[in-house]
Amino acid sequence: MKLRVFLSHTPEMFEGYYGPRALAALAEYAEVIRNPGASVLSGAALAEAARGCHAIVADRATPGLPETFAATPELLAFLRVAVDISTINVPAASAAGVLVTRATPGFVDAVVELALGFMVDLARDVSTMAGTYRKGGLPQGHMGLQLSAARLCIIGYGRIGQRLAEVALALGMQVAVFDPVAKVADPRLRQAGFTEVLATSDIVVCLAISDPSTRHLFNAAAFAAMKPGARFINLARGELVDEAALMAALDSKHLTGAAIDVGSAPDQRPNPALAARADVIATPHIGGMTPEAMEHQAMDTVRQIAALASGEMPEGAVNADAAFRVREYLARGR
Repeated sequence: MKLRVFLSHTPEMFEGYYGPRALAALAEYAEVIRNPGASVLSGAALAEAARGCHAIVADRATPGLPETFAATPELLAFLRVAVDISTINVPAASAAGVLVTRATPGFVDAVVELALGFMVDLARDVSTMAGTYRKGGLPQGHMGLQLSAARLCIIGYGRIGQRLAEVALALGMQVAVFDPVAKVADPRLRQAGFTEVLATSDIVVCLAISDPSTRHLFNAAAFAAMKPGARFINLARGELVDEAALMAALDSKHLTGAAIDVGSAPDQRPNPALAARADVIATPHIGGMTPEAMEHQAMDTVRQIAALASGEMPEGAVNADAAFRVREYLARGR
């Protein structure tokens, strides 16, 4: 039996997060059904669109809700083309016997490069000056922050944080790290407490994980602890930042500026009110939007479908022990 796969991506999401090469590769292992419209599907609507399909390959905007799992008896697996599975109800999927998988992080270099661009822009006020010229004005030059003489604070020492630290050290920056779990082995880095690293850094980059304990990690107290005149960058998740507190810190001039690629708007995009500020640089959640990063994660799902088609449990499984539909499928020789 050939697998039938529903690809949930809208045309916009497909261009940015899957692409024709991955689609062609996926079609080698399964009959692929595309999202027929331009709207993000969820719940019962997603179940109806994926009727008769054995797997749903879901972009980051498509949630995995109990209504979907309950209404798709043929569904074996829900594959997320991203690392983040926070919008997938894994307990509900497990209760229904549906396998949930995630992709590996293929966007490390892409996000680090965006972080570097944000750092240069905030340090030298590039966007503001360029915008003034575009409006026909003549911006006034002023002293900027030289990165090779600056102190960088990285909150969250995962793969992206580690790579950013390497890049910052190559620029000559002093780098401090806060991570409550990871241990920093590089002697060139300083690992210290949260408020301590905030108080001594010119630029703070948030790369922390998102869980209940880190919600509003950056609140009024955290921004108050930062060095006066510091710059703040968020490339992690919108819920890590109390946006009202960030606006207040900018209003008071305690912070010189901020750069955000994520926020409280749909699809983790920046809050428009915050993004519209002259002292904020905002991008619409593009950290991983390069062809290399996109294809890495899309091809992860191709390999996962290929494994199922070959009678194997795929890599990236989150709830393999609970996925009894997949086990039954594999046991009967597909």
